[in-house]
Formats: sequence, structure tokens, C-alpha cells
Amino acid sequence: MPSDRFLRAMNGVHRLILRMSRGRLGWHAAGMPVLELTTTGRRSGQKRTAMLTSPVQVGGSYVVVASRGGDDTHPAWFLNLRDDPHVEVVLRGAPSVPMLARVATAEERAELWPRVTRSFRNYAGYQKRTDREIPLVFLDPV
Repeated sequence: MPSDRFLRAMNGVHRLILRMSRGRLGWHAAGMPVLELTTTGRRSGQKRTAMLTSPVQVGGSYVVVASRGGDDTHPAWFLNLRDDPHVEVVLRGAPSVPMLARVATAEERAELWPRVTRSFRNYAGYQKRTDREIPLVFLDPV
């Protein structure tokens, strides 16, 4: 499973690509929009950012997958937004937008998970690697 150090490095590389290309590259990956999610650290109170993909959009909401590559632990960004759902999202280099995060209900996940895995099979593989149910998170404009 990916280490925290590896995940931080990948976020750094992604930001470098965005900066070096002046935003022309990096806002799409594997056919999905990329967003920069800013949460508040649950222990530190510091702002934390993560580059994430959104395999599904529902209305004005972006849905992100808390997979962490199929690891048995939730990603830190998920734990942060679970404790404080007030987040900020940057899309396509635009100014950050305040959003409210919420974990999909069991019914919402049951409806969306097949859509996610049909289009992006890697998520199905991640789910097979772990016993935890990988959460889907809605990012709703405030």
C-alpha cells in the first residue's frame, strides 16, 4: 500500500506539473477531473491539501473516492473532513470555492459505486484489496 511519504510526493509532483504548465496540464487524469481539496487537520488545525480525482459528478456536487489505493486505513483527508466537513475546493485553477463534504449514505453508495467501477475499474481493484468499505464523499457547493 502507498506510504504517506509516497502520497505526499505524488501530490507535490502533481502540483509541480500544474505550476510548470501554468495550469494547462494536470486538471484531468485518467478521464476524470482533478480537484485540489483543502481540509483542516483534525489534530493540528492546519490547512491540508490533497489532489484528488472525481469519477462522478452529481448535479453541482463532485464525488471523490476515499480509497487510498485499497489500503486498510482511510486517507488522512477523509478523516479530516469527517471531523470538519467545511472544505475548500479548487477546480481547473480557479479560485477556491467553499464546499461542504458529506459521506455518501449506504443507498447513495449502492447507486454510485457501480457507476464508478464500471468506468474506472481500478477502484473495484482497490475495494478487493481491503475489508473496509471504501467511502464515497460528496463535495457540495455551499
